[in-house]
Amino acid sequence: MTNSKKKKTWNDFSTGQKAAMIVLGVIQLGLLIAAQRDIGRRRDSEINGSKGMWRALAFINWVGPLSWFAFGRKR
Repeated sequence: MTNSKKKKTWNDFSTGQKAAMIVLGVIQLGLLIAAQRDIGRRRDSEINGSKGMWRALAFINWVGPLSWFAFGRKR
C-alpha cells in the first residue's frame, strides 16, 4: 500500500496556521540566540560540560536551548 498523501506546501496552510508557524519559529530562534549569548557570557567554571558541546546542542530544535537553561548552567 502506498502513501497517497501529498506533502503540504506553504500555500496549502490557512492564514492562522501560517501565523502560528511564524510565531513558533520566532520563539525557537529567540531561544537559540538567548542560549548562545548566555553560553558565551559564562566562564567555563559556571558550565556543566564544555562550551563547545552546549553550543552545538543548542542548535537542536527546542530541546537544545531548553536543556541548556535547565541543565547546562551551574547554580
